[in-house]
Amino acid sequence: MTTPAGPQPFATGRLDAVPLDPAHADEMAAVLADHALYTYTGGGPEDARALRARYERQTAGSPDPAERWWNWVLRVRAEGCLAGYVQATVREGRAEVAWVVGAGWQGRGYAKEAATGLVRHLLGRPPDGEGIRTVVAHIHPGHTASAAVAAAAGLEATPEWEDGEVRWRRNAPWSADTGHDRD
Repeated sequence: MTTPAGPQPFATGRLDAVPLDPAHADEMAAVLADHALYTYTGGGPEDARALRARYERQTAGSPDPAERWWNWVLRVRAEGCLAGYVQATVREGRAEVAWVVGAGWQGRGYAKEAATGLVRHLLGRPPDGEGIRTVVAHIHPGHTASAAVAAAAGLEATPEWEDGEVRWRRNAPWSADTGHDRD
């Protein structure tokens, strides 16, 4: 199996992870409108037009041919609405991941479910070539909710830091990776 060029959909018990499309911008602008979502990441909510422009750039892909940008929106199956997103930047057998669940959907376990599903999706099968061996997340040390999500997804905090955030890591069970970055 080789790593597919684009994000493949996946599902969890309650969520469908659907590849990002600029058409999701209107609904996602409302999902991501709470300023509290940006406490640890910086920035702030974007209106639908700005979000659509960002989604157009993201779906066009990385300008670096060695890097893939995979982005999914999270649809709550029972409600038929979007509740957040997950993403992975994939390069040389490593996926750097992130997740955001809108404030109106927090406290229901969706972030843990989505992050666990994403990690399972990324590390699901041993590759016969360029598959993903390591999943990494960067989490602000004060963001205990995000740390709990990472732990639920099987990532472990490392002593490594990047841009003021703790690096969390999980290697594929079949990986010969030692856990040390090759950067």
